Amino acid sequence: MRPKKTRWIKCAPDERCFKPRCKPLSKLQGVYLSLDEFEAIRLADLVGLKQIDASRLMHISRPTFSRIVALARKKVADGLVNIKVIRIEGGCCRIKRRIK
Repeated sequence: MRPKKTRWIKCAPDERCFKPRCKPLSKLQGVYLSLDEFEAIRLADLVGLKQIDASRLMHISRPTFSRIVALARKKVADGLVNIKVIRIEGGCCRIKRRIK
């Protein structure tokens, strides 16, 4: 297996955990969203960039971006539909100080 290429992100989220209010944290299952998955969702769904443009900002190929954003969307959907905690952590990322 090839080592993962470093993915560039604009910034890390201020909050690293989102939980439903219906149950205490100790009684909830969780899903883990990596920082690069978080960035992919931000670029594709919030900012509305095309995959090719978002992949260039993250310094990865378009097919890699497509796989990352698809996995991230599945994890977020699992968290929302199945009432799970969504934790954001980890990943092979570097924070980009300036976006050109």
